[in-house]
Amino acid sequence: MSAPELRQREEFYRIKRLPPYVFAEVNKLKAELRADGMDIIDFGFGNPDLPTPKHVIDKLIETVQKPRVTGYSASRGIKGLRQACARYYDRRFGVGLDPESQIIATIGSKEGFANLAQAITAPGDVIYAPDPSYPLHAYGFIIAGAKIKGIPAITAEEYLAGVKKALAEDDKPPMAIVVCFPSNPTGMTCDLDFYEEIVAIAKANDIIILSDLAYSEIYFDEPPRSIFEAKGAEDILAIETTSLSKTYSMAGWRMGFAVGHETLIAALTRVKSYLDYGAFTPIQVAACAALDGPQDPVEHARAIYRARRDVLVQSFGRAGWDIPPPDASMFAWAPLPEQYKAMGSLKFSKYLMENAGVAVSPGNGFGEHGEGYVRIALVENEQRIRQAARNIRAMMTRDQTQVAE
Repeated sequence: MSAPELRQREEFYRIKRLPPYVFAEVNKLKAELRADGMDIIDFGFGNPDLPTPKHVIDKLIETVQKPRVTGYSASRGIKGLRQACARYYDRRFGVGLDPESQIIATIGSKEGFANLAQAITAPGDVIYAPDPSYPLHAYGFIIAGAKIKGIPAITAEEYLAGVKKALAEDDKPPMAIVVCFPSNPTGMTCDLDFYEEIVAIAKANDIIILSDLAYSEIYFDEPPRSIFEAKGAEDILAIETTSLSKTYSMAGWRMGFAVGHETLIAALTRVKSYLDYGAFTPIQVAACAALDGPQDPVEHARAIYRARRDVLVQSFGRAGWDIPPPDASMFAWAPLPEQYKAMGSLKFSKYLMENAGVAVSPGNGFGEHGEGYVRIALVENEQRIRQAARNIRAMMTRDQTQVAE
């Protein structure tokens, strides 16, 4: 068949449902400026810069040298890893889980969430999702054919009130509600009362609850809770995704979990059995070492992120940009400085990079209600954070002088 006879498709069905990727514009500009020799202090991508704990790396090296470990692995994860995850939930949250029916290993929490959307969603299903939130919370379901109703979620209280309001206004309840605390991007947390109210709502309306707990170990005040600590959680269809990416600085290792109700775990297991063979076995063994081994590196990382948060808030504040300190996560959620609010998130992010050499993520990439904010990842050291503050202060002072003139 000759080329002119081939059927041309400008866009495929699922691709048409996705908007242009806002972050791509910022990343493109970042690459161009760096190519021109500009030093960019990069707070844009939440890629941990801390080292993976040595004992985890040692276990990987030890395991990969053994025979018969480099073949296909079970897609739901090796038994030892699922047992290690069960021990973590028992130790951390006081929650008992059956490793055989209530836990599945995922290739990072992102893959687990995306495949869960494929497993449980039918075209036209309605999902309540926080806005702003991690893009996959909405687009994982949009790709699967669902309809998303974004609920304002700068805080847990705002999200809960929005869920109740939407339920009162809509003709029927949604198929599922997504919760994510500690939140990416806002860094806000919720308490056990929040989860108990969400569980009660789910039980009364036959709604599935999908909880993203990827930042459970990066906190600065009270330790975040699991939805399965809430009274009645065992009586509803609920699932929670977690990740080793941030806790153990293992983002590139792609190792996470989904835990919860047997029905949802079985659905995810079935979909995954068609789509993948599971993570590389030595990585799974090393993940066991992370979960069961010494937790000093986790405490050390938490202290580093806390120190960076404090330096960021203090130095940026002195520069003239007031940033609310996040409760948890490795992000700060920052309203645009007053003199730049008219620009909007995307334009300001590009302007900041060009004029101060500082990269951030535009808030509108996290949802409609993210407009007017930027996300700042705590992935640069304290010296670089202070340098960014000096650059920003110089930019703001220059711009104020030009306006005055």
